[in-house]
Amino acid sequence: MKLIYEEKEYNFDAGRSIYEVLKEEIEKRGKEILTCNFNNEIKSLNYIPTEDGNVQFIDYRNTEGKRVYVRGIMYVMAMAINELYKDAYLTINYQLDNSMYCTFENLEITPEVLDNINVKMKEIIEQDLPIKKVEMTPDEAKEFYEKEHSLRGILQINTETKEKVSLYYCKGYYNYFYGVMPISTGYVKVYELVKYKEGFLLRYPSKENPNKMKEFRENAKLNAVLQEYERIYRVLKLNTIYRLNKKIEQDEGKDTILLAEALHEKKISDIADEILKKNGVKMILIAGPSSSGKTTFAKRLSIQLKLNGIEPKTLSVDNYFVEREQNPLDENGEYDFECLEAVDIRLFNEHLLRLLSGEEVEIPTFDFKAGHKVFKGNKMQLGENDILVVEGIHCLNDKLTEAIPKDKKFKIYISALTVLNIDYYNRISTTDTRIIRRIVRDYKYRGYSAKNTLQRWKSISRGEKKYIFPYQEEADAMFNSSIVYELGVLKDYALPILAEVGKNEPEYAEAKRLMRLLSYFKSIGTEYIPESSILREFIGESIFEY
Repeated sequence: MKLIYEEKEYNFDAGRSIYEVLKEEIEKRGKEILTCNFNNEIKSLNYIPTEDGNVQFIDYRNTEGKRVYVRGIMYVMAMAINELYKDAYLTINYQLDNSMYCTFENLEITPEVLDNINVKMKEIIEQDLPIKKVEMTPDEAKEFYEKEHSLRGILQINTETKEKVSLYYCKGYYNYFYGVMPISTGYVKVYELVKYKEGFLLRYPSKENPNKMKEFRENAKLNAVLQEYERIYRVLKLNTIYRLNKKIEQDEGKDTILLAEALHEKKISDIADEILKKNGVKMILIAGPSSSGKTTFAKRLSIQLKLNGIEPKTLSVDNYFVEREQNPLDENGEYDFECLEAVDIRLFNEHLLRLLSGEEVEIPTFDFKAGHKVFKGNKMQLGENDILVVEGIHCLNDKLTEAIPKDKKFKIYISALTVLNIDYYNRISTTDTRIIRRIVRDYKYRGYSAKNTLQRWKSISRGEKKYIFPYQEEADAMFNSSIVYELGVLKDYALPILAEVGKNEPEYAEAKRLMRLLSYFKSIGTEYIPESSILREFIGESIFEY
């Protein structure tokens, strides 16, 4: 057989792993190489090829490499806890700034407990123990999980349709983790355990500096929202895929949908009440990452505001772009439409001041094809009970509205902050939910393939990281637009779109990963989803016009 790495051919006998074939190249970089891309699929370094192929190594600076590292350090932590506190029920809840927030159900988290876990983890890492994937039949897995009760039940995933169940094994310890794992415990040396709230943080490095821990950035408001939703869905017994699927199996899908939608309605109503309580507010600024459902949220918030006697009027930042020739360029010499300097701040603030003072203003329309603003006679004037609603990437950054006093503004951060997890050890990334939403919407309304959307996602993520996330704690209110049942609905829309990504395409690995995630969900029909639901923004048949 033959592997190609960096245009060099390596011939070898069948039955050898990628690590064995390319051992010399891998060891040149120490423990830096975490996994690899083999023929556009993410594979373990222990993977034994069954065909010729191209290999690319993946380190921590790659998103997939970071996923493997984090998965590895969580496995080592779970292994250490199993050795020290075998009956402790660990739950990995959600992510906070390069950290996983973890809790125990039946073990008090004291400095001594964390110190003991830390010492044991370092011991396991220092031993550089091999981590191997093993396979069982569903019956064997069921018997195994019933015996090893500390692993929290049979995978929390319905194994009836699976011929094999894969577990990771290390020195007598078995556990299920979703995705590729490092090939040994020695690959995950940089981490921290820190007491936090009622639990603790498992911290890991940023992609930019894999060898050093950066200072923890407290996101108190974001954490409060995540904790609230996690608590609500735990009480409703909807905090894992297993439990959601059970609800669907038991014909409780309608109730699940109505509960989730009622929660959204209550939260939107609460935000409208908060705005009313803050006397003197004349402008609502809404920002959030891609596919958060900002447009539907703004429309539903407007309805609640009207119930409170407030008349919302929408102003789009997109109509205030600078003239094309004035637009800044990025590092590649392309127009950077996402930077703050792409907005005509002077004109925007001038119009805001005039509107807030009661004047009539002619609002521009930006001609994206020609690259300049045109004035078509669109007039706006605010009455005594009117309020401006502005949505845009920079809305949480005060520089966008620098001329407006803070007491006149109410800022809202919206994002799909998923708290539904695969099981007690494997979380679902909030980013994955947004990517799947975007794939479905882009295909339905813009004619883009999944390949097109996945290609653009890196650029989208860079903009979010630079222009949205640093300002999220500036918000006066946060709205979690995630819907606990949504991936069960999006599954039937997204799977055929993702299946169109060819195996020879660079985006195939990501498409396959998302397809695998969606395969764990039982399908949920759309008949009980309200026409005003945020999910309708992506799947269609919304009562709102976009």
